[in-house]
Amino acid sequence: MSQKPVSKRVLVTLPDTVAADLEAWAEYQGRPTANLAAFLIELGLRQAKASGEFKTLEGTTK
Repeated sequence: MSQKPVSKRVLVTLPDTVAADLEAWAEYQGRPTANLAAFLIELGLRQAKASGEFKTLEGTTK
């Protein structure tokens, strides 16, 4: 039986000003703050991979 992919939760601590900006941006877009944060993290990872700043390790599960 194959397993469904599961989204993972992480806890991120942000400076007050960054958190306020993130909340304001999310409200402006009409989306939850956590959803915008997840999108921005994913976007940052994609950009880091594309620029060669970050490479995935073969055979890792994390």
